[in-house]
Amino acid sequence: MNTSTLITGRILTFNASPFDGAPEDAVTWHEALRIDSGRITAVGSRADLVPVGAATIDYGAHVICAGFVDCHVHYPQTAMIASWGKRLIDWLNTYTFPEEMRFADPAYAQKIAARHLDLALSMGTTTVASYCTIHPGSVDAIFAAAEARGMAIVAGKTCMDRNAPEGLRDTAQSAHDDSKLLLDRWHGRGRARYAITPRFSPTSTPEQLEALGALWAAHPDALMQTHLSEQTDEIAWVKSLYPQARDYLDTYEAHGLLGARGIYGHAIHMELRELDRLAEIGASVAHCPTSNTFIGSGLCDVTGLMGRGVTVGLATDTGGGSSFSMLRTMAAAYEVAQLRGTALHPAHLMWLATEGAARSLHMVDDIGTLAPGSAADLVVLDLASTPAIAQREAEADTIWEALFPTIMMGDDRAIADVWVAGTRRGAS
Repeated sequence: MNTSTLITGRILTFNASPFDGAPEDAVTWHEALRIDSGRITAVGSRADLVPVGAATIDYGAHVICAGFVDCHVHYPQTAMIASWGKRLIDWLNTYTFPEEMRFADPAYAQKIAARHLDLALSMGTTTVASYCTIHPGSVDAIFAAAEARGMAIVAGKTCMDRNAPEGLRDTAQSAHDDSKLLLDRWHGRGRARYAITPRFSPTSTPEQLEALGALWAAHPDALMQTHLSEQTDEIAWVKSLYPQARDYLDTYEAHGLLGARGIYGHAIHMELRELDRLAEIGASVAHCPTSNTFIGSGLCDVTGLMGRGVTVGLATDTGGGSSFSMLRTMAAAYEVAQLRGTALHPAHLMWLATEGAARSLHMVDDIGTLAPGSAADLVVLDLASTPAIAQREAEADTIWEALFPTIMMGDDRAIADVWVAGTRRGAS
């Protein structure tokens, strides 16, 4: 059976990180790519990729890039996204924890998992890294939903044994044992990867962090995800709970939870020692700009992190983040950087939402690029999706001027098509 497809359009690929030099020089534009059995096998010119035995789909002037990779989400918060709140702790207690209690019901977890992934796909997001709840069924639900859609997925049971409602607390032992069972069940099954997931230091005792650190040491190929230095009052809370720690990051490091395969969400209010340790160890940061502005957390120094050698990926942080759209998240990243005195180029933003996020998850061999051998996860962008965007795009002198209005003003209407592992999901 012939499974080859030739796709044509304006195809965006990266030959280097746009943070390492002139952003435009990091990008190569192609005219065609070929998909065979769910993977990209060639990228180049139309003339080079003669469609012998392949179906051809021509996207004309649309831009085709790797599917967006959202490297930090909370799928259990899907139903309470955009809930009015004050500071992080108030918001967790008022909205998040009551909603997460509902995931004790496996049927509810399955419904929200399906809803979240369908919303993500409608926005051009083909991979998510999600926190679940303390309930093992919530983890099974998101992995099963992703498997049914052919999506790459990172997820893990969120562990909390203090400073949370009784119905959302586990123990050091059950956190370890539940996580191990789930890791054994899902990690490496198809496109699934497991992430050991302490929510953050305030909701875990030292004993729980130590137990999860031991689990990670026993399974070093797993990922680990948690939160770091999101708000100043949170940092003060951490210091009161861990008075012996040098800083917030040290609460993880002291218990075996600092490593190259760790993804640390937010990382806004960082001390120099923490920055140096993240870079030294090769850990990653998930930048969540819509969440950081929505909850009033602060302005992440993305260029400063990248300049120190810390890998940064872009993330919606739904439901703390106020949008499922990675386009809206790119726009927020631009705005946050502007407030810090840096104008991110469109190439920076596209890289953060694709290859940067894939690198943060150590999955760049499978997702986040259009390199031959990668899974054929694609998003097709219509650069004239609304009258306001179309009239600006019509005046553009360069491809970057044409693309930037879609980054700043685009939504699900800009998603002309989505492909997952070589299967066409269709327009939103």
